[in-house]
Amino acid sequence: MSLFESITQSEPTKKMTMDEPVESLFSTTASKLVGKPINRVDGSLKVSGQAPYSAEIHLDNKAYGVLVGATIAKGQVENIDSSSLDGIPNIIKVVTDPKHFLRNSQQGGLKKAPKQGATEIFYHGQPIAVVIAETFEAATEGANALKVTYKDETDQAALNFTKELSNAHEVDEKKGSDKNYVQGDPEQGLADAEVTLDRFYHTPSQNSSAMEPHATLAHWEGDKLVLYTANQMLASCKQQVMDALNLNKEQVQLIAHYVGGGFGSKLGIAPESIAAAIASKDLGRPVLITMTRPQVMEATVRRSNTRQRIAIGCDKDGVIDTLIHDTISSNLPDEAFFEPTALSTHYLYSGKNRRVNYEMVDMNQVLSGSMRAPGEAVGMIAVECAMDELAAQLDLDPIELRRRNEPEKDPSKDIPFSTRQLIACMEQGAEQFGWSQRNTKPASQLEGDWWIGTGMAAAARGNQLQSSEARATLQVDKSKALGVKAVIETDMTDIGTGSYTVFSQVAADLLGLPIDHIEMKLGDSALPPASGSGGSWGAASAGSGVYLACEQLREMLAAKVGLYPDTIQLDNGQIKQVGKHELTAVETAKENGQAFADSTIDKISETTGVSFSENVLEEQSESEKYNFDNTESYALADVIAGYEEQKVSAKGQIKPGKNGKKYRQSSFGANFAEVAVHKVTGEIRVKRMTGAFAAGRILNHKTATSQCYGGMVFGIGSALMEEVIHDKRDGRLCNHDLAEYHVPVNADVPQLDVILVEEDDPYTNPMHIKGIGETAIAGAAAAIANAVYNAVGVRVYDFPITLDKLLYEMPE
Repeated sequence: MSLFESITQSEPTKKMTMDEPVESLFSTTASKLVGKPINRVDGSLKVSGQAPYSAEIHLDNKAYGVLVGATIAKGQVENIDSSSLDGIPNIIKVVTDPKHFLRNSQQGGLKKAPKQGATEIFYHGQPIAVVIAETFEAATEGANALKVTYKDETDQAALNFTKELSNAHEVDEKKGSDKNYVQGDPEQGLADAEVTLDRFYHTPSQNSSAMEPHATLAHWEGDKLVLYTANQMLASCKQQVMDALNLNKEQVQLIAHYVGGGFGSKLGIAPESIAAAIASKDLGRPVLITMTRPQVMEATVRRSNTRQRIAIGCDKDGVIDTLIHDTISSNLPDEAFFEPTALSTHYLYSGKNRRVNYEMVDMNQVLSGSMRAPGEAVGMIAVECAMDELAAQLDLDPIELRRRNEPEKDPSKDIPFSTRQLIACMEQGAEQFGWSQRNTKPASQLEGDWWIGTGMAAAARGNQLQSSEARATLQVDKSKALGVKAVIETDMTDIGTGSYTVFSQVAADLLGLPIDHIEMKLGDSALPPASGSGGSWGAASAGSGVYLACEQLREMLAAKVGLYPDTIQLDNGQIKQVGKHELTAVETAKENGQAFADSTIDKISETTGVSFSENVLEEQSESEKYNFDNTESYALADVIAGYEEQKVSAKGQIKPGKNGKKYRQSSFGANFAEVAVHKVTGEIRVKRMTGAFAAGRILNHKTATSQCYGGMVFGIGSALMEEVIHDKRDGRLCNHDLAEYHVPVNADVPQLDVILVEEDDPYTNPMHIKGIGETAIAGAAAAIANAVYNAVGVRVYDFPITLDKLLYEMPE
C-alpha cells in the first residue's frame, strides 16, 4: 500500500483490477477447504425456522398493508373511494401517492427508480393504493372491498403479442445486455448454402415463482428509512429507493439477511417497497406489505415471450457458413429491457456470415425483465433445437455436428476464449449418459404404451465480473477453540445459492481457520457494497472481495511476524513459514535502503540524544519477536492479541478490467435427456437427465451440484409446462398462482446426474471461478425437446410442449 493510501484510507485495502491472468492462493493453502462439499452453514437455521425472512421480522406497533391493483389494462384512475371501507373493523387508512408509487418493478443493477405514478394505468394489476390495517386479514378484506373508478381504455391496449408483431420497433441497444450485430452477408450466405434450415420458434412469458413472495417491512428512525426487504442486489436497490423518495445515502438502509429465492424477480425494487415506506412515514409506525402470489405474478416481473428466427446455412459436411438469430420480445411502453436471446449465439459456433437482430413490441402487460439465465434460457431453446434438426437433416450425430463447428476463437469478436470446455462437457456427459447406445431413428423404440427418445443440447452462459467490496476482521474470541475468529462483512445476499457457505470456505481456507470460526455477515446495505446475487456473477464478484480482504490480512500478518506474503502459512490457528522467498530487484533495493535508513537513524540518535525505537522502528522491532528458523509456529490468537483492541481489519476490492474485453469468458456445458411419450395421450415424462458443466474452480461441490439440479429442473418446466397466460381481451393474468402456473414438482423430476468438469481459468478473478447456476438451465429445455422428437418424430416450435401439440401427429 502506498503512503498516500495509508494516509487517506481508514483501513488497509487490497485492490485488484482484472487486467491480466492471476495466480490463486487456493493452490497453496493448508486446509484446502475450497471445493469440498461441506453442508450449508445456515442450513440448520433454515430447516428449523430460525432464519428470519423479511415478512417474519417483528417490530413493535407494526401495521399491515395489502396492495390494491388496477382492474383494467389501460386507462386512468378517476377516484379511490376510501369511504367504501367504513364499517370494516381494524382498518387504519387507505394510502396512495399518485406521484411516488411505483408503476412497476425496476431492472437489476440500475441506480434510478423505475417508472413512478399511480394515476395512469399501463397493465392489469398495477398497484394504485395500499390498505393499512391492524391485522393482515383486515387489510386483505379492505383491499378487496375498496371501490375504484376508472377511465377505461382497455379497448386501446396492446394485449395480443402475435397481433402486435407488425408494430415491432428497434431496441435501445445502449440500455440492453446485447447488441445487434452483422458480419459478412448473412442472407446471401444462406441463399448460397448447400444445406439450409430456417425456422421460427415461439417461447411464452414465464414467471420466476420464487418460494418467498416479495415483502417489505418499513420503518423510520427519524428521517432515516430502514427496509427489511426481499432484494437480490442491495447496493443498487438502495440507490433506487433513494431516487424514488429523494433521500440521500445516509437516510436509507436495506436489510435482507435471508432471501427465499429470486431468479431475477428481486433484482430491483418492487412496488411494495416504496408503498411500505410511504405508508410508514404517513402513519409514524412500521408497516409490513407482503405481496400475495397473484400480486407477485401480476405486478413484479416476467420473462418476456419471444418469437425467434434461427436460420443456418452449411455445406454437406455440416460446416456452418451462416448463422442468423433474429428476436422479437415484449415489454411495457417506455421500458428499455429486451430479452437478449442471442448472447451465446455470438460465440457458440463458427460461421463467417452472422446476424443477431433484436426488436421489441410494446405491450400492456406486467414488466418483462431478467429471469434466471436471461437470454440463454430461451435463446438456446431455439438455437439448440435448430442444431438438432440440422443434424438430422445431415444424418449426423448432434455431438459431431457441434464438434465440426467448434471455433478456435470467438467468431464474432476474433478474440481468444479464456477457456472453452464444450467438447469435454459433451464427451463426458455422453459417456455417462450412454449416448452411443441411443436409437438414432425417431419413433423406433416403443416400451409398452410409451415411446422412448433421447436428446442433447449444448449449454453456454457468459461469465461476468462486477465491482465488489468486503471487509475481513480477525479478532480474539476466547469462546472459540483456537481463541480467534474471523468476521466477514459485505452487503452480498444469499438467495438460497449458498453465499454464507462458500464465502465461509474462502475465508476459512485463506485465514487457516475452521468453518465454525468464521462469522459471515451478509445482506445489509450498511456493509461494504458487493455485486449482489444475479447474472451468475455473485460468487465470483462478492467472493473476490472476500478473497482480497483475507489476502490483505495475510500480508499484514506476514509483515507483523517478519515473513513475506508468499512464505506465510495459516494453518488451524497457527502461523507458520513455508518455502523461501526470493528477493526481487525492487525488494533488494528496498532492503539496502532500509539498512542505510537504520544507520542514519542511529547516527541522529547519537547526535541528538532522541530515541526513535518506540515509533519509527516499532514495526521492525515487533517482527523481531518471531523466529521461524527452527520451523516454529505461533498461535494466530496470540499475534492478534498484540493489535490494538485485539483485532485487525482489512478490506478487499475487485473490479472488472481488460480481461473481460481481451478474452471471451463463458461457462460451458451439455445436457442430455431421455423421455417417454404416451402413445395414446401424448403425455410426456422425463425419465432421466445428465448434465456436464465446466465453470472454473468449484467452491463447493455440493452447492454447485445443487445449482445445476435447479437449472435442469428449470429446463423441465420451460420445455413442458411453464407459461404465463394473459387474457387477450382484458389483460388479466389467467394463471396467477402456483395452482395454475405449473412448475415441476417432485413427480416431474427424474434422476439427475451432474458432472462438474475440471477447469481452471486465471483470467476470470483471483479465485478462478465462473458462474454455474444459470449455465445448467441453458440448453436443458432444448435437450428435452430434442428427446421428444427422437421419441415420436414430431418437432414442436411453440413452447411449452404440451400434449395437444403432439396428439394429431403421433406415430401409429
